[in-house]
Amino acid sequence: MPVMSEEQVASAGEALFVAERDRAQTRLVSAAHPGMDMDDAYAVQAEFVRRKLAAGGAIRGWKIGLTSKAMQYALNIDIPDSGILFEDMFFEHGGVVPGNRFIEPRIEAEIAFIMKSDLAGDEVAPADVIAATGHVAPALEILDTRIYRADPETGAQRVVLDTISDNAANAGIVLGDSKHAIGEADLRWVGAIVTRNEEVEETGLGAGVLNDPVLSMTWLVHRLAHYGDGLRAGDVVLSGSFIRPVEARHGDSFFADYGPFGTVRIDFE
Repeated sequence: MPVMSEEQVASAGEALFVAERDRAQTRLVSAAHPGMDMDDAYAVQAEFVRRKLAAGGAIRGWKIGLTSKAMQYALNIDIPDSGILFEDMFFEHGGVVPGNRFIEPRIEAEIAFIMKSDLAGDEVAPADVIAATGHVAPALEILDTRIYRADPETGAQRVVLDTISDNAANAGIVLGDSKHAIGEADLRWVGAIVTRNEEVEETGLGAGVLNDPVLSMTWLVHRLAHYGDGLRAGDVVLSGSFIRPVEARHGDSFFADYGPFGTVRIDFE
């Protein structure tokens, strides 16, 4: 049951907005509001999104996080989370991220879905997701955290409610150099070799995302239906990472090789 008042939600959302704008982390929402639940966390995220929109932001889609069993076990949860993709989060394949853009960036390898039609409802099935998808593409997600990983005053560790509040740690997206019809490949077997400065850091397969990225997409549509929302034609959706997050330092160069599925490259100034 939610415990945060409208004023508290507004204050937390404002703190996150300012933290992103000023590149200065803020305190854990969970430390300031013991007893908060997932509805509280998504309310804070919605307030953060409202402020981004008021400042001129434009929504381009969604991201799904915490889709691997390893991450769910680590955070003691059994469901993914989600956040909003904004227009200003998109970086070109082969582009450069400015050195002053993020606070503590990390990258993850994912499969992006680009929707060709609207999709909503709590009875949506995987076949409906496939029918509504225009194409899929290799992608890198850039994570960032506007919230401290550990509270500087109490030492309390960030929990999943903080991550949800923080727009699911969402910060950027790089779409790869190719796109595919969703039926061209079994997405469970689409994998990537991710290198940082020409050294292999991570490898993974699409099956690491709830056993199938299509199931991750189905989960998102059901969650959005709970809040009276859904996917829209043209939305870009990051379906979830199948590697651990890799720290992106100044001067790092990342290359994700998906084999026949394509490649993604991004450099950090």
